[in-house]
Amino acid sequence: MGLRRVTSRKGSMADVPSDLLDQINRLEELFTVPTDKLKAITDHFVSELTKGLTEEGGSIPMNPTWCMGFPDGYETGTFLALDMGGTNLRVCEITLTEEKGEFDIIQSKYKMPEELKTGTADELWGYVADCLQQFIEYHHGDEELDQLPLGFTFSYPATQDYIDHGVLQRWTKGFDIDGVEGQDVVPPFEAALAERGVPIKLTALINDTTGTLIASAYTDTEMKIGCIFGTGCNAAYMENCGSIPKLAHMKLDPDHPMAINCEWGAFDNEHQVLPRTPYDIIIDKESPRPGQQAFEKMLAGLYLGEIFRLVLLDLHQNPDCKIFEGQDVGLLDKPYSLDASFLSAIEEDPFENLSETHDLFQNKLGIKATKPELELSHRLAVLIGTRAARLSACGVAAICKKKGWDKAHVGADGSVFNKYPHFKVRGAQALKEILGWPAGKGKGRGDPVEILPAEDGSGVGAALIAALTLKRVQEGNVAGIRDPEGMLKGTRAAKKGDEV
Repeated sequence: MGLRRVTSRKGSMADVPSDLLDQINRLEELFTVPTDKLKAITDHFVSELTKGLTEEGGSIPMNPTWCMGFPDGYETGTFLALDMGGTNLRVCEITLTEEKGEFDIIQSKYKMPEELKTGTADELWGYVADCLQQFIEYHHGDEELDQLPLGFTFSYPATQDYIDHGVLQRWTKGFDIDGVEGQDVVPPFEAALAERGVPIKLTALINDTTGTLIASAYTDTEMKIGCIFGTGCNAAYMENCGSIPKLAHMKLDPDHPMAINCEWGAFDNEHQVLPRTPYDIIIDKESPRPGQQAFEKMLAGLYLGEIFRLVLLDLHQNPDCKIFEGQDVGLLDKPYSLDASFLSAIEEDPFENLSETHDLFQNKLGIKATKPELELSHRLAVLIGTRAARLSACGVAAICKKKGWDKAHVGADGSVFNKYPHFKVRGAQALKEILGWPAGKGKGRGDPVEILPAEDGSGVGAALIAALTLKRVQEGNVAGIRDPEGMLKGTRAAKKGDEV
């Protein structure tokens, strides 16, 4: 299947009245991010990355993950991976084979009951342990199992002093369980497993971004950054311990690598450099956490539809430019009634008369849009989608500049990266402008810094990090590991075999 050409619809503006053209021009100015602005954002990003590594409490927290090294592709063994999302719980058993970069995987999904999200901590961890027990009983029957090492993808903001623990900072994804925030989530989880006699040892608690980095590096030695561009946005990359001043007291080997979970959605919470529009300001003010996640609110999938909705509502209420006159805009008036897929559908409308967009407005919003209104809506969707892709490139470019990388592969995952039309091409073009590549580069494939679809971070990545952690313990490198003895019990049993 060939790439679809990104076309401009400027030739379709002939019938657009002057008041709407004026608004389109105003929106072009508001949402276009020129090259010099991209460079300024990137430079500020570099300084904020450095600040986050230097001191606690910066806007970008730069969380050490205690994942200390890339896989070499020759890891072997069987590992479990658990991914606790907002909708499903996924359990995988991953066998890393003798073949370089090869693995076998079996997996099961379990529905996350809504009532658990506002229940008790005991109910939550009990349910998770029950699912793991079911998985093992189904796939292993009555086998006598040694302790299976587990990589747990816990994609909620957590601080980690050790790779096998994590203190929940705050619940997201609809969870609101009392008594868990501010606590280490590992002991109650392990207690639920022990109560049921499930032969599992949590070896690594990871963020999905770190998993994305490690899983992608397993099959691609040029992989240096893992990114998520989905409902939210984030990145992880490998830093030298000597470049993390806030860990200096731990006397780590300065040349030893450590994966850093940037949590970069909070970049520029101080509003120093990002080109926020009046609509971005409204989104921030009316969000559950004003003043937080400034970067994320301009480019993540959760917000793209809301920016679009706010602009259209503003134009409808503008006495100088009334769109959708005489129509009931009640559905458009509802916050977060549109998501990123609405904009995707508009951008993908293949018809010159935008008939699919016309049907979309009528079916979703009960609005019969005129041809000029459709043209404006299409242009607005392009502007919002393009801005998101161009801003996303600033974070990637900042890590490359900070590390002095002229070439790198970047593994990216998430619904916006995978599904939003032209996101990859627009991001590649912005990288070219920021990093100053020669003419001809900036199309994506073959660029010096290339953003590629990532491997399965929450499954294979979690298992690999468990494998790497176990390998470290066996080598006697226990920095950032709370319970190395507990991790070794299962492997000792496996080695002694019948003697145990």
